[in-house]
Amino acid sequence: MKYSVKEIRAVESRADGLVIGVFEGELEKGDFEDLDKALNGRLADTAKRRKFKGKRGQVMPLETMGALPAGYVVVVGMGNRGDSTSEPYRFASAVAARAVKSAGVRSCASALVSLAGSDEEAEMIAQAAVEGTRLALYNFDTFKKEKSPVKLEEYVILAQGAKAAAGKGMKRGAVVADAVMLARDLINTPANYATPTYLGNQAAALGKKHGFKCTIHGLKAIEKMKMGGLIGVAKGSQEEPRFIVMEYMKGPKSQKPIVMVGKGLTFDSGGISIKPSLNMHEMKSDMSGGAATIAVMTAVATMKLKVNLVGLVPATENMPSGTATKPGDVLTGLSGVTMEVLNTDAEGRLILSDALAYAGRYKPDCTVDFATLTGACMVALGAHCSGLFGNDDELVGQLQECGMRTGDRLWPLPLFQEYEDDIKSQVADIANIGPRGGGASTAAAFLKRHVTGKWAHVDIAGTAFSDKEKGYIRKGGTGAGVRVMLDFIIRRVGLE
Repeated sequence: MKYSVKEIRAVESRADGLVIGVFEGELEKGDFEDLDKALNGRLADTAKRRKFKGKRGQVMPLETMGALPAGYVVVVGMGNRGDSTSEPYRFASAVAARAVKSAGVRSCASALVSLAGSDEEAEMIAQAAVEGTRLALYNFDTFKKEKSPVKLEEYVILAQGAKAAAGKGMKRGAVVADAVMLARDLINTPANYATPTYLGNQAAALGKKHGFKCTIHGLKAIEKMKMGGLIGVAKGSQEEPRFIVMEYMKGPKSQKPIVMVGKGLTFDSGGISIKPSLNMHEMKSDMSGGAATIAVMTAVATMKLKVNLVGLVPATENMPSGTATKPGDVLTGLSGVTMEVLNTDAEGRLILSDALAYAGRYKPDCTVDFATLTGACMVALGAHCSGLFGNDDELVGQLQECGMRTGDRLWPLPLFQEYEDDIKSQVADIANIGPRGGGASTAAAFLKRHVTGKWAHVDIAGTAFSDKEKGYIRKGGTGAGVRVMLDFIIRRVGLE
């Protein structure tokens, strides 16, 4: 898609489609008023007949019949003016994008930046508009013979008096959207294609293209490093595991690196503790944390940020076989901690334990992991935000703030000493499951045992894969974690 910024009024736009936004109860102002005059009152009359009030998610398309240079106008509701985050603009742009696509429009202009009160807001709105539009139009058709015939080819941001700020936001929004879609592509690719080897090869190719170092460790290297958790989970599969190490060291030498760790379970059958067959096909998405990590590394390198960043992805399948780890087995992780496997379907924490221990070698500023880890987190928070845990209040608070700002929301959950007590084992240092209650917290407590330094854990079990469409979320992989982590990295090292 081609992007540009123009300093013209909405009524002057010659794009095929034109998007304007109105806050609830503020219809006859700004762009709405200007367009209504040009259309001889048709806009207001249509809003009255369709009971369009500007509520969040309301959309009102209208053909201009030659009265405007733009042939098609979409008015989208912004909801209440009080929300100062980017999410209303991202959501509104997504709703408008769907309406524009259904009309067969190939070039579209967005006037949402006219709602900004400052250059900072203009930048934020432009970024959100590009993200919302691109993500709403995402379509995974790699394995389909028939491809989507209609594609939006040109997207214009209208920004009178704020061209530079809007241009900055537009450029960042394009990179962020591409990163999210990269993660979605990796997640949506079937597990017979997206094996651990495939994931490693994709990371290596992206590193070569965009400029970050990528080292792929195979089984022998993993065994030599004594990554007992990763080896134990991989034993049941014919697919060899991979430990993917990505390094982008473009920041000052004095700057400690940020380490991002992503769970890379390319398919999770549950192992010997096998899952129910219903919806097991969705377990190709158990590598969503790994996909997010690869996507974030790619975006940071694309933007050429002056930051030191490391991405780690332990990748394997979890399968039942005669060689698979059995309930009751004890594994020794890279950290030296012994782990009793009471349930082989609690495998994500086993492979993450090795990656988190490896992260300590970098003496990082902080380590943040993303994982589709527990059904318990999904029960607690649903699909509207991810669970957030950590051993540093400032780090947790900063991540939560970034989540609210980007719409990739995180919500803190407890990590009390009692949860660590709940995973004590009779035969090893810790067990890989605790009591039925508090499963998200006991899983986080398990990870904590392998961590050195400041650390946060993000459980994306409820947000990584969607079975319905809403706004810019499409069915399938969502790319959860990409937007919040990119914002966090930029702000953590003071690049904003």
